[in-house]
Amino acid sequence: MEGELPVEELELNIQDELIKAVRPLEYDFEVQEIEQSLLLQGKLSLSLECECARCLKPFKFQLKLEPWTVHVPLQGEEAAPVVSDCVDLTPYVREDILLEFPQHPLCDPECHGLPKSLASKDKHNGNASPSAGDSPAWSELNKLKF
Repeated sequence: MEGELPVEELELNIQDELIKAVRPLEYDFEVQEIEQSLLLQGKLSLSLECECARCLKPFKFQLKLEPWTVHVPLQGEEAAPVVSDCVDLTPYVREDILLEFPQHPLCDPECHGLPKSLASKDKHNGNASPSAGDSPAWSELNKLKF
């Protein structure tokens, strides 16, 4: 089986504001019937549009599951429903994709966040919140000696 699946049909229900799936899932896999189950082997690929968790720079993340393998039981408690000789594989694909989502998307592993000049401009313009060391309560606590 080979093709594309619209992201809407995956029903990913992404809660992370830094990750968006807007392009279709690309799939290419073989299906084998083994006893009372299906064995799927191949690859899945989904392009994600992300924002860096450190600097908020937009970037693309290519989620690839290669090799991808899943066992789909056709009998028993966890059996996939069979309707007119068809099995909906979407729940299995969705689960594996969500497990591979980046937990903390970064544009580059070495990203250091916002440039210091930009952060200091915001602080001087009153846009930054005061740090814990700047508040009068913290200055009094810093005077304590244990």
